[in-house]
Amino acid sequence: MPKSTVVDHRARVQRRKVKSTASIPESAHPPTWIKPQLTRLSDEAPAGNDWLHEIKYDGYRMHARLDHGKVQLLTRTGLDWSNLYPYTVSALRALRAKTAYIDGELCALRADGVPSFGLLQAAMDQGRTNSLVFFAFDLLYLDGKSTAALPLIERKHRLHPLFAQAAPGLHFTDHVVGNGPGVRKHACEMGLEGVISKRLEQPYMPGNRGLWLKSKCLNREEFVVVGWTDSGGSRSHFGALLLGYYTEDGRLHYAGRAGTGFNERELARLAGVLKPLETPRMPLHSRRRVRTVSARRWSYRACIGSGRKWSWK
Repeated sequence: MPKSTVVDHRARVQRRKVKSTASIPESAHPPTWIKPQLTRLSDEAPAGNDWLHEIKYDGYRMHARLDHGKVQLLTRTGLDWSNLYPYTVSALRALRAKTAYIDGELCALRADGVPSFGLLQAAMDQGRTNSLVFFAFDLLYLDGKSTAALPLIERKHRLHPLFAQAAPGLHFTDHVVGNGPGVRKHACEMGLEGVISKRLEQPYMPGNRGLWLKSKCLNREEFVVVGWTDSGGSRSHFGALLLGYYTEDGRLHYAGRAGTGFNERELARLAGVLKPLETPRMPLHSRRRVRTVSARRWSYRACIGSGRKWSWK
């Protein structure tokens, strides 16, 4: 595991109580699904003491929903992937909470404790998910009460005890308050993907991209798989993947093609994911840059449905 940083509970003196927007009875169930708060890319981690900084993990964003013994793992789009991770579900069921809604990330770790998305994909392909680790970093609901309107530092203070004696495969995400550039520098020296910086006094804002910032160590971008081309020659299943990216205004634009680096097993696996998602409607904002791509088929937001990341380095 990467070297931990002890939670700075002294930062609680800076917190500002935010009044809850709703009165939730003790017997209520957790929300069915909460749209996750998102991040905005930044060149550097902010330096002020009103920010806390966490490791940027290289895994699947996942929400854990606990409801009187029933545990669900929900993706960032609300899909229920509980059946894919039985070991993680079993570990979460042992937490000392009747009801809870936890934001986190599911990762595979290298021998040195650094998260690796490649290892995560391999674990999924081979059905070896017992070694995965769920890193919890936010608490939106606990034992009948919503905590989403509380300051982040207070939410983390309530989350921490749940994982103090948690089973292997569960881990609380520690943080550092202030000194963002120094934290990012240290993360990069450790070979980590980067740092997530969050306003420590703010409530949870579903879908918001301004209160959480990500500053990366690696020159990498993630894309949406928007379609594929038909196979040709000796290649089976498909020719190339068509990739897209979202701009700040929410529009999906064409980025280019990815057609190398796939073995036969990977081609077959991806084809099995993509075919059920095929749609006659082109998901891109404009056709201009894809007019020269022949025999194309569209698969709307396929990588979000499959959990696959595509990137350049």
